[in-house]
Amino acid sequence: MTKKEIEQILIREIGIILGGVQVSEDVQLHELGLDSMGFVELLVFIEKKFDLKLVDAGLDRDHFRTVRVLANSISEKLC
Repeated sequence: MTKKEIEQILIREIGIILGGVQVSEDVQLHELGLDSMGFVELLVFIEKKFDLKLVDAGLDRDHFRTVRVLANSISEKLC
């Protein structure tokens, strides 16, 4: 799966979590209105969709700044 494909999957899911908000890959997730509940939803989605245990993957807060940063981080962990 390419980074761009991962970005598109994340954009679609974050848009759903936020109730149809338009999501850009370079906007800070907190600026989009992603609250703690939405963040938990996103974490669960990532673990299920990408079969990636986030606790074991070493992803931290910095990896969740933007969709682009997150997609890059997920792509690196999947390789």
